[in-house]
Amino acid sequence: MRILFMGTPDFAEESLKALYNAGEEIVGVFTNPDRPQGRGMKMIASPVKTFALENKLPIYQPEKIRKNEEVMKQIQSLKPDCICVVAYGKILPKEILDIPPYGCINVHASLLPQYRGAAPIQWAVIHGEKETGVTTMYMDVGMDTGDIIYSQKVTIGEEETTGELWNRLAILGGELLVKTVKAIKKGTAPRTKQGENFTMAPMLSKEMAHIQWQEKTAQQIKNLVRGLNPIMGAYTFYENKKIKLWKVKCIEQESSIKEPGTVITASEKEGLQIQAKQGIIQVEEIQAENARKMPIQDFLRGNTITVGTQLK
Repeated sequence: MRILFMGTPDFAEESLKALYNAGEEIVGVFTNPDRPQGRGMKMIASPVKTFALENKLPIYQPEKIRKNEEVMKQIQSLKPDCICVVAYGKILPKEILDIPPYGCINVHASLLPQYRGAAPIQWAVIHGEKETGVTTMYMDVGMDTGDIIYSQKVTIGEEETTGELWNRLAILGGELLVKTVKAIKKGTAPRTKQGENFTMAPMLSKEMAHIQWQEKTAQQIKNLVRGLNPIMGAYTFYENKKIKLWKVKCIEQESSIKEPGTVITASEKEGLQIQAKQGIIQVEEIQAENARKMPIQDFLRGNTITVGTQLK
């Protein structure tokens, strides 16, 4: 089967790698154009492009694919039997979906129809889900609405971050895609309509990373911290300076201090504890403005936070 692969981040790289190692014929790789990154704004290739270069796979990097005649001609000339799409970052129009005779297959990091959209892993963690998984599906013109082929569940660890779960699901996604392609070639791939009881996982915003002490319980804040690690980090303000929290624990008890956001303890011995709407947050890893991440004991050794201060 002639496979055209479309993907961009390291999550997609695992699927491309799995197909390549399984001996599938990959006739082309579409990925996003190189982007400037870092302080020097150096142009950086996507992980998918890097893998394709290392393995001498044909690479295509169009800025846009909708209403793009050149892209249509490129795809048609490759004569793909199937297009595999994994975190590509672009929505395929119907005219492209209709090209391959065996259809377009997508790997999505949730148990569809739950968490359709751009950030399924992050929202599953933020919402405190106990399990999630990976789904392969036939693509249609909707947002993750196509017929399900296979899905596989995993348990989300109590302390697991988005980054850790991302890595696990990326490997699982590659395995499930190989299984899916093999079934399609044999003509044994199942096809199940999605139910109407769906949830969405929209793109994350910088605003949502601001911890709302007055509104969130300790467990909700912990889930937010886990869900935004390592993407952007949940943050709060101490004396008008931004502080990011990268790892926290919940203490399910009440203190004599009732005002949410109030610092309860702040010492090397006792650590940093903050009152939430319900319960207490114990900070384990922190990052001050223009500083690196560090364990809370190291931070408190060189910084003073006053007990009774209210974080904003």
